[in-house]
Amino acid sequence: MTYNTTAIAILLVSFLVMVFLRFPIAYAVAISAIFCLTYQGLPLSTLVQQMVKGISSFSLMAVPFFITMGVLMGSGGISEKLLNLADALVGWMTGGLAMVNIVASLFFGGISGSASADTASLGSLEIPMMVDRGYDVDFSTAVTISSSVEGMLIPPSHNMVIYATTAGGISVGALFIAGYLPGCLLALSLMIMSYFIAKKRHYPKGDKFSGKRLWKEFRTSIWALSALLIVVVGVVAGVFTATESAAIAVIYSLIVSVYVYKGMTWKDVWHSIDTCIDTLSIVLILISTSNVFGYCLTTLHVPELAANAIRGVSNNPYVIALLINLILLILGMIMDMAPIILISTPILLPIATSIGINPIQYGIILVLNCGIGLLTPPVGSVLFIGSAIAKSPMEKIVKAQLPFYFAMIVVLLLLTFIPAISMALPWAFGYQ
Repeated sequence: MTYNTTAIAILLVSFLVMVFLRFPIAYAVAISAIFCLTYQGLPLSTLVQQMVKGISSFSLMAVPFFITMGVLMGSGGISEKLLNLADALVGWMTGGLAMVNIVASLFFGGISGSASADTASLGSLEIPMMVDRGYDVDFSTAVTISSSVEGMLIPPSHNMVIYATTAGGISVGALFIAGYLPGCLLALSLMIMSYFIAKKRHYPKGDKFSGKRLWKEFRTSIWALSALLIVVVGVVAGVFTATESAAIAVIYSLIVSVYVYKGMTWKDVWHSIDTCIDTLSIVLILISTSNVFGYCLTTLHVPELAANAIRGVSNNPYVIALLINLILLILGMIMDMAPIILISTPILLPIATSIGINPIQYGIILVLNCGIGLLTPPVGSVLFIGSAIAKSPMEKIVKAQLPFYFAMIVVLLLLTFIPAISMALPWAFGYQ
């Protein structure tokens, strides 16, 4: 097999240069692909054909619905109710508000599916609340942004839909239920780390546990939590597809936000739809341009080159798995999540499956790697959001974040080397 080394260099070097020059990632992907296609003498109509092909997918129709659902529920007065539920559940513990923060993200992330939405919505409430109760602002921000990653693992997550579409032949329902145990494990690891820090710094406990209050808050929050049942149970039980469940969840979210919780007016609904369109346009542009980039990678046999390069380092599956994680972590430091999924999956997924990693398990590993990347400089969008809300320098937040980086890396390694954590629920429901 022959390789067009110059074309590969043009594609990858031009892309990396534009990323470091802080080009919008969609432009960097598209322009580097144009350079590559032009050098190979291919018509630019190939660019348009591949862009259209990239978004001509029934499964991708779920993405705008899930984004709309998250925005409606996040803007409809859900945040405070989920915070109260989490406070009733774990607020009595040492470092109670840190525990509340983490558990609230577990609930809210299952509704929004977005770390950025979680940080922006809950962070504006949680960080000032924690500071007022005597917690350091940097610790409060670090807990908030770390726990936001749980929402990327707990379904519904539109990033998992993007991964399933890119990987091909992977059940969205299987990915959804596979995320529950890893999401809960991540929450537990962050809670353990928060407990030790709270104990050392003598952070306060909350009010004593009350079963009566917990039941009251649960009844209030049940309307929001029921959105998860519509999506996950409906898909797993085969009642409807992921796209259909997402559409139904949007209607449900609209009814709950406007008529049940009354946190939105119809004017607010139209404003939320504007926000959804802005977000969706970015996502779809990334998907379409990344498909052209992926086409160039495939035709130039870059996945085979990458596989040979990694196997040239070692044939040990454990070493290869660590190398895959290292590559994803580095990509996460310089790129946003969607393009990482779209660009890296055709290259790294075949390598992962060749060493026995199930595609569903790899999807969970990929999402967590990207989630950690959202918290790391220089491009960590969630880190920037947390810094802006807390009005604290990013450098100080990164320092406070170090123990949580460690906890998240431990979880990542457990997910990599213990497949049952990710696969137990899919196996139980008959997915392979």
